Amino acid sequence: MAIYLNIFIFVPSQNQVTRCKLNINETDRILCSALQRNGRAAYSELAELVGLSVPAVRDHILKLEQRGVIKGYHVELDQQAFDLDISAYIFVRLEGSDNFPPFILNCKQRPEILECHAITGEASHLLKVKCANTSALEKILSDVQQWPGVRSTRTNLVLSTHMESMAINTELQVSSTA
Repeated sequence: MAIYLNIFIFVPSQNQVTRCKLNINETDRILCSALQRNGRAAYSELAELVGLSVPAVRDHILKLEQRGVIKGYHVELDQQAFDLDISAYIFVRLEGSDNFPPFILNCKQRPEILECHAITGEASHLLKVKCANTSALEKILSDVQQWPGVRSTRTNLVLSTHMESMAINTELQVSSTA
């Protein structure tokens, strides 16, 4: 069975949304799921898992990378090993959408800002931040509050983390065909 994911892509220069489908077959789904668990899995291990040859698995993975299904391979690090004791979420309210592009650019230039999401609700954006201590967090907040268009911020500190993952549910089906 093939799984079709409806992907909507916004093209700012054309001010339009385009839609495309990525055909994810069962083999691709199994490979993606296995690579999410262990990005360093050997091709031979993956080949055994899906019942294909090593070159066939390598080709599947290369195609998934070329199509942008697999965006990269990452290492999960212990934040305490790098003295990053503070995790926080900063809700940012911007004055208008014309401030979004420079705001996002500023976020990308700050290594302490791990994620930036446009959201609904009172705030327009949500930032995930990791830093060494409250003094470092105060400096980040001071800087963010001085960026053009920032009307207000609200910060929530993380007391403890019980689960954190970048893995997506590869079983999710938007629409399917038999």
